[in-house]
Amino acid sequence: MAAKYKHIFFDLDHTLWDFDLNSANTLRRVYDELKLEEQGVPHFDEFILKYNDINQVMWDKFRKGYIRREELRWKRFSMALLEFKINNHNLAHEMSSAYLEILPVQTKLMPYAKEILDYCKDKYTLHLITNGFDLTQKIKLQFSGISNYFTEVITSERGHSMKPHYGIFEYALKATGADIKESIMVGDALEVDILGAQNAGWDQVYYNPAKLEHTEKPTYEVSCLSELKGIF
Repeated sequence: MAAKYKHIFFDLDHTLWDFDLNSANTLRRVYDELKLEEQGVPHFDEFILKYNDINQVMWDKFRKGYIRREELRWKRFSMALLEFKINNHNLAHEMSSAYLEILPVQTKLMPYAKEILDYCKDKYTLHLITNGFDLTQKIKLQFSGISNYFTEVITSERGHSMKPHYGIFEYALKATGADIKESIMVGDALEVDILGAQNAGWDQVYYNPAKLEHTEKPTYEVSCLSELKGIF
C-alpha cells in the first residue's frame, strides 16, 4: 500500500522536534535568568507543571479561535504566575519574550527523527504541516538541522487555517501540488493531526509513543518513528 504514496506530510512539534524537552530546557533558563524564585515562585518543578497545564488549555482556545496569538504568548505566563499569587503583567511579558527567543534555537529531536527523514528523503517528497508560527518554526528547523528535508512548510499562518480544520489540509495540497490519494499525514496529536487529516480524506500515521489508549482507527499507528520503515 505504501507504494501509492508520493508525499509525506509530517507534523513538527512532538513528532520530529522534541517539544517537551526543548520547552523544559527553555523554561528552566527563563526561571533562572529572571530569578523567579526571588519573585515568589519557589520551585521550578511546580512552576513547569502549572505552566504546561495552562499552555495546553490556551493552545486549545487559540486553535478554536477564542484568543489571538499575542494573547496566547503572554497570558499563559501571566496565568501561571497567578497560580503563585503573582499579578505582574510586565514580568509575564518578559518571560514570554525570553521564552520565544530561547525556545526555537533548542535542538533536541524525537528518537529516530533524523534517521527516518534520511530513510524517506530519496523515496518521497517530504513536507511539514504545523500549527506553529512561521518564524518560530523556521528557526527550529534551521537550528535542529532538518530544514533541508522539506519541500514545503505549511504553517497555520501561511494557510490561514489550523489543524484539525479542513482548510489547512486543502491548502497543503494546493501549495504542494500533491494528490490526496498520494498523500499521508504523520503526527502525534490524535484529534489535531490524525482526525483532522482523516476528516479531510487523507491517510494518516498516528505516532503514539506513550501508547495511549483510544477508540479511533487511523490508517496506521506506530509507537516509535523507526517503525515508519515498515510502512514506507
